[in-house]
Formats: sequence, structure tokens, C-alpha cells
Amino acid sequence: MLQQILIHTPLYVWGLLAVLVWRGVAALREREMAVRSLFVLPAIMLAMGLGDVVTKFGSNAAALLAWVAAAAGTALLVWKFGADRTLPGAAPGSVRLRGSRAPLAMMLALFFTKYAVSVLLAILPHARQDALFGAAVCLLFGVFNGCFLGRLARDLAAVRGMRAAGAAAA
Repeated sequence: MLQQILIHTPLYVWGLLAVLVWRGVAALREREMAVRSLFVLPAIMLAMGLGDVVTKFGSNAAALLAWVAAAAGTALLVWKFGADRTLPGAAPGSVRLRGSRAPLAMMLALFFTKYAVSVLLAILPHARQDALFGAAVCLLFGVFNGCFLGRLARDLAAVRGMRAAGAAAA
């Protein structure tokens, strides 16, 4: 059965996995980037997560509410209690990000969760109608998305703090 699942997986899925691993490995090292580039990964992960919620569970209010609640709650927790990773960049409008395993782990967790849910729904299509299953999956997607959004909020708060400190020093 596993062989059949792998054979019937579209090739673009493996390409997406390769891109996520490449981006995650890049995040292991400290790097400098434009502040606007901080939005790219959270936006892509948000689109992937929310797209799956809508595609797999339609307008199921419980599933959507679970996703929103989990994303908002997790974002708030990560923003408030997450580790600082942002340092001033050498060029104006840029920041240095400390390397971290968290982006790679989160991207892979989101990918494999999406993959497992897609396989399960292909095998058991009636599971789409199960409100508890939909809410549980969407809750998990919301936690992943909340982690990315919370890190973005924390990074942007650090950028504002750096700008305020720079303005006060000048």
C-alpha cells in the first residue's frame, strides 16, 4: 500500500518538499536579508495552510474556527515568548537572522501533515464530513501557521526596536 501511495503522489509534491528542505537548510545559518523578505516564508506557509483548510474541508465552520483560534493563539504565544533571532543588518533596510532549526522543523511538519491528511482523504473521502476530524486537522494547521506568524511578529517588533534605538542614538 505504501508503494502505491508513493507511486501515485504527483511529482510536484516532491519538488515542493525539495524546495522546503532547501529553504530550511538555508535557515540553519545566520544570514542577512531585507526586512520585506521576512514576509515571504510566513505568507507562503499561510497560503498553504489556509488553502488546505478550504480545499479539504470547504466551508466547515468548526474547521475554520479551529484554524483561526489555533493560528491566533500560537502566534500570540510565539510573539510573546519566542526567542529573539533578529540583529541589525549591515545595510539599511536589512536585518541579520540567527540560524535556527525551527523553520526546517516547522516546514517539514506542515508538509508531512498535509501529505498524511491528503493520503487519508484519498483513501477515506468520507472523513471530510467528520467535523471532529476536520477541526483537529485544522487546529494542527493553525498551530503551524501561528508559529510562522508569531515569529514574523516578533521579528518585526525587533526591527521596530532597532529603528527606535537608532533614532534615539542619532
